[in-house]
Amino acid sequence: MKFRSSIRLVRLLALLMAVNTSVSATDLKLHQLEEEALQAAVARVAPSVVQIAAFGGQQRVGRHLVGTSPTTGLVVSEDGLIVSSEFNFIQNPSSILVTTASGQRIAARILARDHSKNLVLLQAEANHSWTVPQAVPVSQMSVGQWAIAVGRTFDEGTSGSVGILSATNRIWGKAIQTDAKVSPNNYGGPLIDIQGRVLGVVAPMSPHTRDKMAGSEWYDSGIGFAVPLVDVYDQLDRWKTGHDLSPGVMGISLKGDDMFTLPAEIAASLPNSPARSAGLESGDTIVQINGKHVERQVHLKHLLGPLYAGDEVQLVVERNGHRLEKLLTLVDQITPYEFPFLGILPRRDSGDRLFVRWVFPGSPAEQCGLQVDDEVTHIAEKPVAGVQQAWEVLAALEQRKNVRILVNRKGTHHVLVTSLTSLSKTTAETLPAAEPKASQVAERHANTGIVDIKVPEVPNECFAYVSEQYDTAKPAALVVWLTEPGENNRESLLTRWKDSCQQHNVILLAPQPADPKRWQRTEIDFVRKCMDHILTSYEIDRTRVVVHGYEAGGTLAYWVAFSHLDIVRAVAAIDTSLPSQLRPPATDPLHRLSILATTSSTSPAAMRINQSLKVLALLKYPLFVHDRNKNEGVFNSTEQAMLVRWIDALDRI
Repeated sequence: MKFRSSIRLVRLLALLMAVNTSVSATDLKLHQLEEEALQAAVARVAPSVVQIAAFGGQQRVGRHLVGTSPTTGLVVSEDGLIVSSEFNFIQNPSSILVTTASGQRIAARILARDHSKNLVLLQAEANHSWTVPQAVPVSQMSVGQWAIAVGRTFDEGTSGSVGILSATNRIWGKAIQTDAKVSPNNYGGPLIDIQGRVLGVVAPMSPHTRDKMAGSEWYDSGIGFAVPLVDVYDQLDRWKTGHDLSPGVMGISLKGDDMFTLPAEIAASLPNSPARSAGLESGDTIVQINGKHVERQVHLKHLLGPLYAGDEVQLVVERNGHRLEKLLTLVDQITPYEFPFLGILPRRDSGDRLFVRWVFPGSPAEQCGLQVDDEVTHIAEKPVAGVQQAWEVLAALEQRKNVRILVNRKGTHHVLVTSLTSLSKTTAETLPAAEPKASQVAERHANTGIVDIKVPEVPNECFAYVSEQYDTAKPAALVVWLTEPGENNRESLLTRWKDSCQQHNVILLAPQPADPKRWQRTEIDFVRKCMDHILTSYEIDRTRVVVHGYEAGGTLAYWVAFSHLDIVRAVAAIDTSLPSQLRPPATDPLHRLSILATTSSTSPAAMRINQSLKVLALLKYPLFVHDRNKNEGVFNSTEQAMLVRWIDALDRI
């Protein structure tokens, strides 16, 4: 049996005793007893821990080589059901061999997967005397208690990494957290207490994404997660029927962007969703779920997080001062939401009023007679004050035909009727200015030009370019440029973007990878921190926050965008496909993400890019595809102008 910390501690104390009498024999004895207790705990669970070898399948998943080293699993039933981490099977192996604690080798097959908690259920295909471990009830878990991550990987013996239970109810209620070092060596193995009972099944997880490799970037970092074994046992009867378990969704969008302070007020109830079928409406506020109180949106997310498709949910909502009970059944997916399109661009100098800047040719707006400088006051009888409220009203529409538009045209009120279409997938050749020329002296910001940004305790560099013409009264677009590693040329980047920033009110942000040769998934949070710095330091138009990248930088751009849909409104990816491990979420009516992607028959990634475009189109993301005759690297001046126009139109309604 191998431990990664406790044995080293005993030896250190023994060494200190030789040179320092203040370290008493009692101290050493205490730690020896702790070591014996840890070994006994691992010995108790060891018969339930198996080694798993997977053969065949894919050698590469996206740009990542798939490892073929043995991994770990945990027995969960006397008839040979074994649970492990889905990370260990991303290559979809053609055959699986399980080695028991006694050394017996037994063939196994994948029976089902848990796509919510990133677990997989195996069925061993031979008779054996299987030992089922004891699970620790959640009520008996205490933050600070011993926690040992156990694996059986390199030989027939077990290995253990010692730490504590750092937190419970993490990853939106799906997992517990430990500082014991976890890695592919013990993914799928048990996290146990000092008595040898199983706290949970070790699995890489992330609060931001649900892809198969989510959380693996925290390998050996002191941040590890495990799915409580009691939760696995609770679902085992359903799971062992061979049906995959999927996260449950009800089909709502909540109002506002601050989940930690805002109530769970429904902004939109999606068509063909359990929420719509149950009669949930825009303006309802969820105050209870399954008998548990909901004060803020984050509470709702925590309570829904562990639930699966097929689970029944009892809701209590407040509507117009009255409380209503609603019963619904969660589903695994909902018909993708397709964003409606009226066909106007708003002026950006109107404050909380909505004036038409431009009317898209051929759009419903043009067909019903909307004109430039009209003030739109109501859509479908609902008052609108600005872009965000217009988006909310459109998202809540139950039908998109014969929609009444109330406008104020030079003091005369008009009622126009039109039928909405899907959000435009084209971009304009020319656009009028978003705001009239300033009639007063602009309020300048003290920090313009090239601005270096330093994130504490992060080695990465980052800089921003803020035009000297930046006006605090005119919120700017934010473009986050993620370079191809090895192409960090500040001068050429500024040459490409400086005019665009000055002429179109854009702030450019350029985070750099810590390793000049590659971006890492762990740097997603660093990029977010850089964005937060700009968002709090400057006035930013929240409808035009764009993550833009080329090749590997484009891959990270997709990760950043889909991990932070609360602030990112668009992603522009040059010559790159969706990361193969990324599962794009369903479109959210109130968090619109527009996508600009390039295609080129000469690109080595052409096949993967085309497949990605099909996935995004099926999910109904607003998608603009730019076909390049040949793969020419970053955008040339003509393409740059096209990109800037596309960004300028992101707030279209």
